[in-house]
Amino acid sequence: MKGAKSKADSRKADSSRLAVKKQTKKEKQAAKDPNKPKRPPSAFFVFMEDFRKQYKEKHPTNKSVAVVGKAGGDKWKSLSDEEKAPYQAAADKRKQEYERKMEAYNRKLAGGDDESDKSKSEVNDEDDEEVSGDEDEDDD
Repeated sequence: MKGAKSKADSRKADSSRLAVKKQTKKEKQAAKDPNKPKRPPSAFFVFMEDFRKQYKEKHPTNKSVAVVGKAGGDKWKSLSDEEKAPYQAAADKRKQEYERKMEAYNRKLAGGDDESDKSKSEVNDEDDEEVSGDEDEDDD
């Protein structure tokens, strides 16, 4: 058995032949567009905006985010549907606004600029004509 390869040797050979770089999670994800609208907060997060302010007034020395979150979650669970209604309405309003912004964003991505049907060169030509016309008036 002097000529036989060990399992470790065969694994090394396999790995060198199959040296394919694996992509990390970050490499797989597409780059985020900074112009894309942020998703709207849920009713709970709208509630938490108000709750944080109230909690901070009552407990000015508290520095723990976890304590505020825990207290807010407990309070949210204890609220009735009628008490949650204004927060739900505000969340729905923000969601509608987000959907409008997303439609505009998607139109912009699909069609480019929504300025006009003219190409950029035609628009630039008009700008040049206006600039040259303005210069003639300044010479007087």
